[in-house]
Amino acid sequence: MHCTTDLSDFGYRELKMSSKLLTAYQSSKDLTKQFEYEGVHIMFNRHSGYVFLTNSEYQVAILDDEDNLVDFLTCFECGTEGIYEDIKHEIENINPCCKTMLKGYEEYK
Repeated sequence: MHCTTDLSDFGYRELKMSSKLLTAYQSSKDLTKQFEYEGVHIMFNRHSGYVFLTNSEYQVAILDDEDNLVDFLTCFECGTEGIYEDIKHEIENINPCCKTMLKGYEEYK
C-alpha cells in the first residue's frame, strides 16, 4: 500500500512536513473551504512523496508554496487533481468538467 498513517514510516522530511501541516491546521493559515474536520489524520503517500491531511470523507488538504493549508481538488469525471490555483492557471487547457468543478468550488460557502 502506498499510503500510510504510521509515523514510524515517515522520514525526517515527512515529519517536518507533518509539523508544518499541524501548524497550519485550524490557524489563520488554514485556507480550506470544503475540508471537514471530522476524523482528520496525517497521511504520507510513499509513491508520490506527498504528506497531507485527510478526513473521514476522504477529502484532502495540503500545503501550498506559502505553507497555507488548502484544499486538494479532484475532478471525479476526468481525474484531474491539484490545488485550486494550479488548476485555475491551466483553465484554457482543461476539460469542461474541470471548469464546472472549479466553478462549484468558487461558489462553495
